[in-house]
Amino acid sequence: MSNTRAERKQQAKLEAESSAAKVKLGASDIIIRTIGYVLVTFYALCCVFPFLLIIGTSFTNEQVIRSEGVQLIPKDFTTKAYQMVIGGGTIWKSYALTITLTVVGTFLGLAIIAMTGYALQRKDYPYRNVISFYIYFTSLFSAGLAPYYLLMVQTYHLKDNYLAVLLPLMMSPWLIILMKNFVKQIPHEITEAGKIDGAGDMTVFIYLILPMLKPALATIGLFLALGYWNEWYQSSLFLSAKVAVKPLQYTLYELVNKIQALKNSVAGQYIALDDFPQESVKMANAVMATGPIVLLYPFVQKYFIGGITVGAVKG
Repeated sequence: MSNTRAERKQQAKLEAESSAAKVKLGASDIIIRTIGYVLVTFYALCCVFPFLLIIGTSFTNEQVIRSEGVQLIPKDFTTKAYQMVIGGGTIWKSYALTITLTVVGTFLGLAIIAMTGYALQRKDYPYRNVISFYIYFTSLFSAGLAPYYLLMVQTYHLKDNYLAVLLPLMMSPWLIILMKNFVKQIPHEITEAGKIDGAGDMTVFIYLILPMLKPALATIGLFLALGYWNEWYQSSLFLSAKVAVKPLQYTLYELVNKIQALKNSVAGQYIALDDFPQESVKMANAVMATGPIVLLYPFVQKYFIGGITVGAVKG
């Protein structure tokens, strides 16, 4: 018993000495760390400052913006821009639609991209090189906008259909190549071991391969989510005025255009410019559009860097 206590004390003493040795830094180390912390802090403030400027300007009166420019701290505080953006309740329907498209599209896209990347790295799959070349080839050449529009409208009949927004963003050659390179780091012996134990292809993929793909899934999932959240181009092509609810970004885009058109119209000449908070509305749109997606990043940050560095290995 006494020997055990002595061993524990000795181990604790060694750990304390090891910690002390790690804490002790030389003068050069302290200088380098201090410079690094100062530079990183300065860079972080440079990244945060524009967003704080946008928030402050969105709560500033339009006349102050025109006379004094953007404001970090609102001088004449007003919520008129947010009232105009939120007024009517359409914005919340657009939020719900965008969130639905983002969740569904990201989930389906991850499933398809993960299975494609895994299949293209299976050594026993005879057509993997041909299909890989085909996917890479589509990233180099495009038919153009006109054939793409005719394909979606006349062949697939997706005009005024939300599938016209959901499907094109679900996959991309670059994301497939990224997933393929990441799966390449997983030893093929794991698949062979699962096969020897009698597991099928789907069982091997779900229970053996998929748990090892968490960094890649988080990284690609973030790219997919950002693509769906910021989407407005597909909506402008395939969603006409007949569609009552449009994705968030396109709804905000239409709002800014309507304010600009009304301001330039004859009716706008008889209304005070204060009723048209054009610049503050743009800032409020930026806050409304970027706020929710910014909150998503901290949850995937620990996987993001690992997924990018490992998946980007050439091979």
